[in-house]
Amino acid sequence: MCGIVGAVAQRDVAPILLEGLKRLEYRGYDSAGMAVIDPHQHLQRHRALGKVRELQSLLKAEPLIGTTGIAHTRWATHGKPSEQNAHPHIVGDKLAIVHNGIIENHEMLRKDLLANCKLLSETDSEVIAHLVYQQMEAGLDFLSAVQAIAGKLEGAFAIGFICCDQPGRVLALRSGCPLVVGLGIGENFIASDHLALLPVAQQFIYLEEGDIADVRRDQVIIYNKQGEVVERPIHNSDLSHDIAEKGRYRHFMLKEIFEQPQAISSTLSGRITHQHVLLDTFGLKTNELFKQIKRVQMVACGTSYHAGLVGRHWFETIAGIPCQVEIASEYRYRPQIVEPNTLFVTLSQSGETADTVSALRLAKTLGYAGTLAVCNVPESSLVRESELALMTSAGPEIGVASTKAFTTQLAALFLVTLALGRFHKVDAQAEANFIKQLEQLPKQIEQVLGLDASIKTLAKKFADKDHALFLGRGIEFPIALEGALKLKEISYIHAEAYPAGELKHGPLALVDAEMPVVVLVPADELLEKLKSNIQEVRARGGELIVFADKAAGLESDAGMQVITMPVTTNVLAPILYTIPLQLLAYHAAVLKGTDVDQPRNLAKSVTVE
Repeated sequence: MCGIVGAVAQRDVAPILLEGLKRLEYRGYDSAGMAVIDPHQHLQRHRALGKVRELQSLLKAEPLIGTTGIAHTRWATHGKPSEQNAHPHIVGDKLAIVHNGIIENHEMLRKDLLANCKLLSETDSEVIAHLVYQQMEAGLDFLSAVQAIAGKLEGAFAIGFICCDQPGRVLALRSGCPLVVGLGIGENFIASDHLALLPVAQQFIYLEEGDIADVRRDQVIIYNKQGEVVERPIHNSDLSHDIAEKGRYRHFMLKEIFEQPQAISSTLSGRITHQHVLLDTFGLKTNELFKQIKRVQMVACGTSYHAGLVGRHWFETIAGIPCQVEIASEYRYRPQIVEPNTLFVTLSQSGETADTVSALRLAKTLGYAGTLAVCNVPESSLVRESELALMTSAGPEIGVASTKAFTTQLAALFLVTLALGRFHKVDAQAEANFIKQLEQLPKQIEQVLGLDASIKTLAKKFADKDHALFLGRGIEFPIALEGALKLKEISYIHAEAYPAGELKHGPLALVDAEMPVVVLVPADELLEKLKSNIQEVRARGGELIVFADKAAGLESDAGMQVITMPVTTNVLAPILYTIPLQLLAYHAAVLKGTDVDQPRNLAKSVTVE
């Protein structure tokens, strides 16, 4: 998604801004731009459609010289990808802004502005620049003008401002979207991700909701939403932002498992307020389309298919919308019956999965009400060819076995559920309650990651095994499928997953002392039935590994080892219960001595049928 970088220094800032944009390329974008205040206090700007390298070519041909500047990578929401819609936006040859997020009330603000000025882009972002400029023309100083318009903006946003009358100064406003101040030596910076600033800063201030930062070369002053000067804690970082390096981790897969709290935060960032999901997140005309939707058809492959199965539970139980989920390669090769007002949803980490892209192309000929892609790569075929898109914002995933891409898909599908549910069963209070639960997820995932040492020990039970069985009921069955897939992908242990209620219909024949049986036990309405299924395994000498909610009342015993999970709501339990299964598969694979990051016969993106 969009990226912001800003700098105030004694040296030329264009190289710093350019490097920052390169480090934000993983977020996905379709255009890039930069504005710098030159030594004569004039604003200079370059904007380019496409990759940062296109902007770099412009800078090479015509350098931007100056010690104060802002830069941006844009992922189009309001207005098509174009140089005209790219950031920074400039008003009156005086003020430049860059913006991440969505201004929900931009149409109303735009109508008011059009009475007095001409807007040059289709974006919601340009509205911000005009509002601030009007305040300055009315006599307010730079800071006061930004403070004056902050309360007029609705939605989620992070904004950087520079003014040619105020060289040596960058203002930053944060509400709903992340924004960080980087502290250098005789220079200071802003960015949407601290990783963009690691070459020039190791100390960071994370702005809080409603904060406005006045960033100068020799000081940073932060004002809260009441306009009061406040102190925010300074955080030190020793990280190096290089996606081709594992850092302190042995494998990319383990690194990416531990990145999931931040990945989930990125998925949610800019897509929600504390009360609701921002519909414009999905693209133009979302509100108009979602009002029509009466049912959902999803297609996906592999891990993404498992995410879709979880999503089906959410659509039907929370939103009250019928949902079908199908493997993309199967969907294409049977007759289709499309009910009116059906939304066609595709899921893919890469957005280039051949079967899924082909299924989308077929669906577009069949009369669906609309198409929505849930994906991690903005420039992908799936996103380009869908009417609406929701980026998971997981960041690059190097390990072939998907981890953070899967859990961010789940978080994204939950946002889709709430967005569609607004027009069905989900009232405003329920949506606010669900948002509160979502906001707690990153910390809960960190708690689960704290179980790593215990799960590493547990993995020894799989070191000499060739088979394993995974069981779950209800919404946890797809997570059992995902756990079995992870184990077979990277450890080469044959693993199967079943709904626990199906044990007596065949799988019990496999159970003996040599068959580890992994069971997922949240404290939900199926708890007592699941306990009965556990007893069926124990009676046949199976070796049980149980991940259970504390409220389930299960304790380790002969033949059964229980790992107690952090308490969470049942509706979001699938995301948390995924994490220990990823760790279990990882540690089992390490013990088996396999190539964890590049397992045999598999590729990260399946671009052929």
